[in-house]
Amino acid sequence: MTTRYTIVTAIMLTTAVASGAATKPRAYTLKAPPVGVKSPFYVSNRAPLIQNPLIKLPIGSIRPEGWLRTQLKLTANGYTGRLTEISPWCKIQGNAWVSPTGQGANGWEEVPYWLKGFGDLGYVLGDRRIITEAKRWMDGVIASQEADGYFGPRANKQKPDLWPNMPMLDALQSYYDYSGDRRVLTLMKRYFRWQLDEPRKDILPGYWDKMRGGDNMESIYWLYNRTGDPWLLQAAKRIQDCTAKWADGVVNWHGVNIAQGFREPAIWYQQSHDPKHLAAAERNYQTVRAAYGQVPGGMYGADENARRGYTDPRQGTETCSFVEMMHSDQLLIGISGNPIIADRCEDVAFNSFPASQTADMRGLHYLTAPNQPQLDRESKSPGIENGGDMFSYNPNDYRCCQHNVAMGWPYYAEHLWMATQDRGLAAILYSASSVTAKVGPGRGTRVTIMQATDYPFSSRVTLTVNPKAPVSFPLYLRIPGWTEGARITVNGRATNVRPEPGSYAVVERTWKPGDRVALTLPMRVSVHQWTQNKDSVSVNYGPLTFSLKIGEKSVPYGKKPWVGHEVFPTTPWNYGLELNGANPAASLTVKKKAGPLAAQPFTLAAAPFTITAKGRRIPNWGMHKGLADVLQQSPVRTDEPLEKLTLVPMGCARLRVSAFPVVGDGPDAREWAQRPAFHHDASHESDDLNAPTDGILPANSADETVPRFTWWDHRGTEEWITWNFQAPRLASSTSVYWFDDRGKGGSCAVPASWQVFYRDGAEWKPVSNASAAGTEKDRFNAVTFDPVTTTGLKIVARFQPNLSAGILEWKAE
Repeated sequence: MTTRYTIVTAIMLTTAVASGAATKPRAYTLKAPPVGVKSPFYVSNRAPLIQNPLIKLPIGSIRPEGWLRTQLKLTANGYTGRLTEISPWCKIQGNAWVSPTGQGANGWEEVPYWLKGFGDLGYVLGDRRIITEAKRWMDGVIASQEADGYFGPRANKQKPDLWPNMPMLDALQSYYDYSGDRRVLTLMKRYFRWQLDEPRKDILPGYWDKMRGGDNMESIYWLYNRTGDPWLLQAAKRIQDCTAKWADGVVNWHGVNIAQGFREPAIWYQQSHDPKHLAAAERNYQTVRAAYGQVPGGMYGADENARRGYTDPRQGTETCSFVEMMHSDQLLIGISGNPIIADRCEDVAFNSFPASQTADMRGLHYLTAPNQPQLDRESKSPGIENGGDMFSYNPNDYRCCQHNVAMGWPYYAEHLWMATQDRGLAAILYSASSVTAKVGPGRGTRVTIMQATDYPFSSRVTLTVNPKAPVSFPLYLRIPGWTEGARITVNGRATNVRPEPGSYAVVERTWKPGDRVALTLPMRVSVHQWTQNKDSVSVNYGPLTFSLKIGEKSVPYGKKPWVGHEVFPTTPWNYGLELNGANPAASLTVKKKAGPLAAQPFTLAAAPFTITAKGRRIPNWGMHKGLADVLQQSPVRTDEPLEKLTLVPMGCARLRVSAFPVVGDGPDAREWAQRPAFHHDASHESDDLNAPTDGILPANSADETVPRFTWWDHRGTEEWITWNFQAPRLASSTSVYWFDDRGKGGSCAVPASWQVFYRDGAEWKPVSNASAAGTEKDRFNAVTFDPVTTTGLKIVARFQPNLSAGILEWKAE
């Protein structure tokens, strides 16, 4: 038998008797569950696809309890469960998704985004209202299929744009897993045959579908594993050929595209069998985190794109990106079996995702950041890429996230437990729950395992095993990478197994009704230094990261019943931590809240843990337009008094400072400089007013990964921008690198002409003997002139008709 795993430790336990034969139960650790055998109980990869070491159980096998069940119920009763009352895209009357002719309104991504989580929410909870509503939509979608196999809105077929059908396929897959409705298999088979027969130029030709083609491929494999039709592998190869080449590196820096696209090579690995494709997904993940994810919370700053120079913990992440990253992790752990990927999923789920919504799940915001001390409606651009309200909680807005968030907690609940190919079960994401599944030899025996725990707010997990009859099978327990000294007992008896962090502890024995397994995952305080982000630090306890406890004042706006909320701080937030240099964790004290865990623990009032720290205020660390100033280099010198600070779990804090400066008075400590004044003024401001002189050079005039200044959305006008010098300078030339995004569908272009002026006292005068002012793309356009001593230069640009303009970089000699 060929296996792809390593036995780390093997410890003999006790002797038991099963079916009259003596067996030798044992406990041991593995780096991943074994392959080379195949479970007959559940659908997993068919040959020639690689064997997946972990198998997703059918929907309904897992019943979540405890705090996770509360999240699901709040979701069902909140805006997600009632989105047909709120969202104009989710009105079923006249909707193109349920039209037999594919005609109608609202035929893009919103309905599929919502349905793929809404349906699962109903299936996981057994909520008849939601199940009935989801089926009404599924019936309409199935009835929309054309004779040639295409289904859904015809407008997407005409473009063509296959992206919206990808999340709808997810919704259909879940519906089939729950209902067994074979119409789904027929629809998908005909649709993928249509994809295979269409001209290649019409397969994933657009931006979104090309970036996210891995989702289409995953659905093809799902169908292949249920039907075995060999031509489906040809269809998958065609999709892979037409998808953006994520195997070659990170091909796109849009936040949600990253969260979905980075995994694409690992999806293809199942068919290619080439380990470099599995490794490429990990490389993509590490590349993104290294460049834009040097912050706590498991994610990266991309608001809406990850941009060079914007790496501070104030940069936000879309709620869409949170749930897509969690889903990617859930898929990847099934493909690879790597337990560290589950750690990553928990990091996002516990620390970043909860604060994206109000505690009652009746509002969300577009962007959530590790450092976010105010949530108002004012635009944060250019510090945040998108203008407008991105931070306040609003059930009526944020279009993509408003719908896509639906899958977050349902998909998480579906992956608490997974089956293994050696006829066992694996506890993957710890939470109070029960699982009922087939295990063991022969035709299998049904077993129910009850998991009692307050994890991640407790270090103890207790499993009660209740098979229908005594049965031998391996029980896998994921050991997180953050814990050391994990301990396991079976029926009160220590196993003596010493599982390594980031592995699986396996207990293999003949299980009888009432057997109990106790797993202890010791939690400790740790301090992480973000050396690539000004040596800031974050504080962790087990899987939880902690934020400063900031008083929150919620201010409602809008009309009932679905009102929005701004949240303002009522206590100071601009603190640095004072830490023991030799042992930073020794500066911190953990206190557990007395009494049982609250049903909804992700609030300030219900925070199950607090950590006491010491710190000092940094008066010059302020906010601009409600956005925290970027961090400055630690350690920071401050004369403010030492104060006792309370830290709470990051997921409990809607207002948060999670990446802290460190304060000190050593020789390397420095003052926190006041926020620099803008170097520029302009006739009209959009994007980043300081971008022209930030020293970050573009690759070309359409480079959207670097900061830019534009006069958008003024078109066909004459506009100006000044460069204000702190002291008089001698200038004799200046050069401009113009922004021009017409090739990407934008409306900024090089200007028709431009002229240079200098400041003379209170007046602006044109420079003398100026050379021709160029308007070339992809280069600096220089103007030379007679030397002049001045305190500022000014550019006056005359735009092309119906077009705007912008500057990527501006130099002066």
